[in-house]
Amino acid sequence: MSRPLRVAVVGAGPAGIYAADILTNQHPEASVDVIERLPAPYGLVRYGVAPDHPRIKEIIKALRRALGKPGVRLIGNVDYGRDLKLEELRQFYDAVIFATGATEDRDLDVPGVDLPGSHGAADFVSWYTGHPDVPREWPLDAQQVAVIGAGNVALDVARMLAKPVAEQMTTEIPANVAAGLAANQATDIHVFARRGPASIKFSPMELRELSHSPSVDVHVTEEGFQVDDAGQAAIAASKGTRLVVDTLLKYLEAEPTGAPHRIHIHMCQAPVEITGDGRVEGLRTERTELQGDGTAKGTGEFIDWPVQAVYRAVGYRSTNLADIPFDDANGVVPNEGGRVLDLDGIQVPGVYVTGWVKRGPVGLIGHTKSDASETITHLLEDLDALPAPARPEPSAILEHLAAGGTQPFLWEDWERLDAHEISLGEAEGRERVKVVDREEMLRRSKA
Repeated sequence: MSRPLRVAVVGAGPAGIYAADILTNQHPEASVDVIERLPAPYGLVRYGVAPDHPRIKEIIKALRRALGKPGVRLIGNVDYGRDLKLEELRQFYDAVIFATGATEDRDLDVPGVDLPGSHGAADFVSWYTGHPDVPREWPLDAQQVAVIGAGNVALDVARMLAKPVAEQMTTEIPANVAAGLAANQATDIHVFARRGPASIKFSPMELRELSHSPSVDVHVTEEGFQVDDAGQAAIAASKGTRLVVDTLLKYLEAEPTGAPHRIHIHMCQAPVEITGDGRVEGLRTERTELQGDGTAKGTGEFIDWPVQAVYRAVGYRSTNLADIPFDDANGVVPNEGGRVLDLDGIQVPGVYVTGWVKRGPVGLIGHTKSDASETITHLLEDLDALPAPARPEPSAILEHLAAGGTQPFLWEDWERLDAHEISLGEAEGRERVKVVDREEMLRRSKA
């Protein structure tokens, strides 16, 4: 018989849930508690995917099966670093896996970045996905908007700003988001990429979806549509890159339909300053020129764009965790194959990472699964050396939380909240309507 194993996974997004699923599949005597700070599971799949992308959210069905299986227990509404510390977790678990992801915006180091009207894309995404810990209102009074970035988050932001709210009322957006989008004044959204079409990180499907709204025209600016030797090689090597370039070409050649909202994609434009007196009044970019090796160099030619809001979609970043080493330069927990290392490069016993906090915010769901598999393999290799917890019984952690005044959110609570959100959606002919307020989430989960 294999050794009984108690493991805590901190973070109930895909990375954490896959780690729990793989561990319980590979080690029948393992039991896993997935500890989540929100009163809802699924992480960025729930709070990072645009509401008009139901196909992407199909992954929730797989996550639900994994999180609801025997041997896996959800303990939500518990904030690591506040409600629990590492030394406390060690009392109850043989090992701890951190899967806290990357939820903050990466810095953009240009003058004017702190002006009112300059927004982090992650904050906007949290607002329109109904995250319980962000303000309920969002300023949407700008007619001309800049989005800085060349990834799918930039496309999501641009599409959410361009698409009329009437076209989004089949989705799960809550009432406050619908009201905010109804007041949106944006007519032109300008998306800026530093390099050319072969370097853009859009997925082909998301790029094609920009034109699915009859209220939105997509324009690609001919100037900056450069493909160098490295770009040609990327197109030849990757079907995805080829499809992105082909789609951009179609937008470049398309005739305007006269739609009331427009998304403009500008390539080889690097942001150098957000301008304005007291608030955002413009964005200054520098034209860049491809160097043949995939890099771009500034030309010294600058353009001022009269925009009233700027969204910075230049990537996500993980945040440091209490009592855990953190590589601030790279925004990850230092590790070797998921084994956490201290500042001297020595393995920290019984502590592991997986997902974006392990490798940085790159890759898709498939990468998350392979990440988790690698981490679990190394954890099981270390099994005999793991220090046994003093209080391994499953009830001990719940008793500890209750003694500290923390009300945990369990799987049966999620099932009640889930059913309530679905019922709200049914009343409006939608699949679901999210509950936004944290206290209401907790109240509905106990009803």
